[in-house]
Amino acid sequence: MVPLTRSAGARPTARSAGWGQGVTVTALAILFVFPLAWSGWASVRQPGGFGVAAYQRLFTADNGVQVRHLGNSLLVCALTVVGTLVVATLGGYAFGRFSFPGRDLLFLLTLAILTVPYATILIALYVLLGWLGLADSLVGLSLVLVTFQLPFAVFMMRNSFEAVPRELEESAYVDGCGTFTALTRVLLGAVRPGLVTVSLFAFLSAWNEFFAPLILLNSTDTFTLPLAVVNMRTASYGSIDYAALESGVTFMALPCVVLFLVLQRSYVRGFTSGAVKG
Repeated sequence: MVPLTRSAGARPTARSAGWGQGVTVTALAILFVFPLAWSGWASVRQPGGFGVAAYQRLFTADNGVQVRHLGNSLLVCALTVVGTLVVATLGGYAFGRFSFPGRDLLFLLTLAILTVPYATILIALYVLLGWLGLADSLVGLSLVLVTFQLPFAVFMMRNSFEAVPRELEESAYVDGCGTFTALTRVLLGAVRPGLVTVSLFAFLSAWNEFFAPLILLNSTDTFTLPLAVVNMRTASYGSIDYAALESGVTFMALPCVVLFLVLQRSYVRGFTSGAVKG
């Protein structure tokens, strides 16, 4: 009778734990979804009802969002994602697969960059880009964003490579592959979830970044979407057009939501397989 009593008493406990998890997940979902839902609702709310007039003002105002601003953001995102993937993959491969003097120290120094607030070095980077002839340049901005992404990206790729069995790489060497060939033909497919995770983080960072473009870009022709949205928010007599501002926020958030929903499986696998190890 004692075991039956214990198992019967354990059922309400497990059921209570399940309810607690459900309530917690629901509360977190509401917490994260509410700001986006509120922005979407505020962007279509009008004094007489609902409509898309705010979106029309966003794209048709003289100082509103234009096609070139969208193109600038897409170009910066593409350069940032490609640059981050190339450098982080090679760096993660070196840290995860090879032994060389000072490897652990160099890896710790790479991670230590995460402790430095990037806002404190933007002025120095602005001066450096001026020396290189990349001031007020989308290429220069992309290089800065790649630099900010590298510590996390190298950490992710290093752990992703370490999670791959070495037998897979050794079999490639037996078949006559060199180091670079084994990386491109064998290992990249095995670390694809890590690549997706790094790409998604790099894209979201470049797409939503405001402070770095604000410091590094001067002309409206090179403005990215966040700068363009902030630049057009002021209406007549200095008042703020909140509806147009919220429509810009909603417009910028939609690609991020769609990308996450499409890549969420690989994104989760990248964290659970690579980031947890090491």
